[in-house]
Amino acid sequence: MKRDFTQRFGFLVKSVGKLYGEEFDRLARERIGLTSAQCRLLGVLAMHGSPDEVEPLSQAELAQRLDLTPMAVAGLCDRMAAAGWIRREPSTTDRRVNKIHLEPSAEKALDSALGISDGLNARVMSVLSQAERAQLLGLLARVHGSLVEITSGEGRKP
Repeated sequence: MKRDFTQRFGFLVKSVGKLYGEEFDRLARERIGLTSAQCRLLGVLAMHGSPDEVEPLSQAELAQRLDLTPMAVAGLCDRMAAAGWIRREPSTTDRRVNKIHLEPSAEKALDSALGISDGLNARVMSVLSQAERAQLLGLLARVHGSLVEITSGEGRKP
């Protein structure tokens, strides 16, 4: 029996994410020479805060935040350090740990990645009115909050 999953929330969210990610990856490679994974890494580092405010993230912490293996993040960091986007510094407290810092050149790349994302968002959301866009984002934010609550254990059923 053939089944139709196109109206199921999980299927739609996964499919939209996959298609959006593939298009963003194509555009980012084409326009700035970075993959979507590299852009995400830059974004996580930029969201973490300025070097004066917060201890830089380690590769292991980056792996956790990016939902990638430590080995995958090590490879990403190798390529990005070689290209001058980031720099590694050994931890002062644990010689097994490298702390990752954004290089100034990464700010321009990150701005370009955000521009690519804004342009793609505008194209994708053009089928919706301004009110529908706001409603969609509001509803997704509420669902996101619900999932955070469920996965943190607060909303889990015994």
